[in-house]
Amino acid sequence: MAEITAALVKDLREKTGAGMMDCKKALIETDGNLDAAVDWLRTKGLAAAAKKAGRVAAEGLVGVTVEGDVGALVEVNAETDFVARNEAFQEFVATVGAVAIAGGRDLERLKNAPYPGTERTVAEQLTHLIATIGENMALRRVRLVRANGGLLASYVHNALTPGLGRIGTLVALDTKGKGNAVTALGKQLAMHVAASRPLAIDRNGLDSATVERERGILAEQARATGKPVEIIAKMVEGRMRKYYEEVCLVDQTFVIDGETKVGNVLQAAAAEAGGPVAVTDFGLFVLGEGIEKQDKDFAAEVRATIGS
Repeated sequence: MAEITAALVKDLREKTGAGMMDCKKALIETDGNLDAAVDWLRTKGLAAAAKKAGRVAAEGLVGVTVEGDVGALVEVNAETDFVARNEAFQEFVATVGAVAIAGGRDLERLKNAPYPGTERTVAEQLTHLIATIGENMALRRVRLVRANGGLLASYVHNALTPGLGRIGTLVALDTKGKGNAVTALGKQLAMHVAASRPLAIDRNGLDSATVERERGILAEQARATGKPVEIIAKMVEGRMRKYYEEVCLVDQTFVIDGETKVGNVLQAAAAEAGGPVAVTDFGLFVLGEGIEKQDKDFAAEVRATIGS
């Protein structure tokens, strides 16, 4: 029997886009014949995944998994929202969330982690799923949130099944209280994050370059009014306060009552919890956020094809 080298497996993978374990199996089945291995993968539908890789995948699911005081957000994309209702796809997203908590704290580590119940990695299992379902898919991002002994709350918006939907949030609270009131507050804060989409907990957590860019834009707008310099300075500071109220969690108006600042809500909760209550971290994934979706004109596409 021919020796199945790592280089040969790598070559087959580059030709087909199939997973490493699938490539190795194909080479074993074909006694190391590269062309025959390509055909073997094609007959199994595993080489088809590479052909789908260029198609835009902006649908799919956001998964939220919580184990104790550690939670994981994952986003797995597909081409159509129909796939989000596929049980095999849902199982993959949920499983990847559990794998992330076990040790997939960054995307590359997660992709290379073993996929439970198989001899494949997470990335290879996704390739297998692409071939099975017939759509391009992508494991786009992962985010871990740790409460470090505090309270970890989660929320999934438009949930298809528990823990799977289009928007997912995790909120970590540093608090000694673990009663119903604190638990309810954590849930409400997780819902608030989904609705208001803050960029940071407070002003100290904002990216300094982003803040300066915003300040520069507001200064230009204020100067355009032609008012005196001292008035312009006050205008800029006033508008910056409004900016902070839009992007900083503690400065935002709590969506639950529509009038109290989140920072004040936390202060009020401290009395009932018997000690300080503070948000130490949060995570927010919105499905397809930042992905450029393609609006296809199929009639124009057909005409272009005929013209060529």
